[in-house]
Amino acid sequence: MSSAPVSSILLSLSALLLFTSTALAQTAPAPSPPGPLNFTGILDKNGQYTYFLRLLAETQVGSQIQNQLNGTTEGFTVFAPTDNAFNNLKSGTINNLDEQKKVQVVLYHVLPKYYSLNDLQFVSNPVRTQASDQDGHSLGLNFTGQNNQVNVSTGLVETQINNALTQRKPLAVYQVDKVLLPAEFFEAKSPAAAPSPGTKTSSAGSNSTASTADEPASADGSGSSGRNMGLGLIVGLALACMGALS
Repeated sequence: MSSAPVSSILLSLSALLLFTSTALAQTAPAPSPPGPLNFTGILDKNGQYTYFLRLLAETQVGSQIQNQLNGTTEGFTVFAPTDNAFNNLKSGTINNLDEQKKVQVVLYHVLPKYYSLNDLQFVSNPVRTQASDQDGHSLGLNFTGQNNQVNVSTGLVETQINNALTQRKPLAVYQVDKVLLPAEFFEAKSPAAAPSPGTKTSSAGSNSTASTADEPASADGSGSSGRNMGLGLIVGLALACMGALS
């Protein structure tokens, strides 16, 4: 029996297999690119950042970061305190702040640049945050690290960075187990000097002062919309200025 027919069959099968493999490779769909980053969605998915999410919404910082994620070249790094971190605060620590300071406390948890956990071990301290004091001076954080363990300090609070919720440029989000309180807002102030024993206050002046202090605050809510617009303007200007400086 001649081996020619067998060889022809084998060659035909080989050619068919090669053609099929090439066709499949050409028609296989390319992997889809990753979807857009959802900053607050990352926090919500992890389920232990309810208080921080509420503050991000109230101060409008969350929406400002989300709006700038697609246009930033430097990125953002966010330190997200857990619900336990807020529960461990003294009562009224955050709620007793005025609206502007509340915004700045939230911005104090945001760096106007993307940092991996490894980057944070070798940064030059202090690292500028998005927050500023009442005089417009930028507030910073200090980082120390060794063997991939990094601590962050405000000068008043120090805690370990425990978990990376995401490290996908342009956004890094890290869990912290303490709320980062800037010393500029929360450090104890020296008590005011007592008035001189010889100083007297007229009864008319005392009555006038007491009357003013006892007047109830307006309850008509007329200033709430203006306050919300003011918060948006403060946050927007802060993020825009920090982005321009970075």
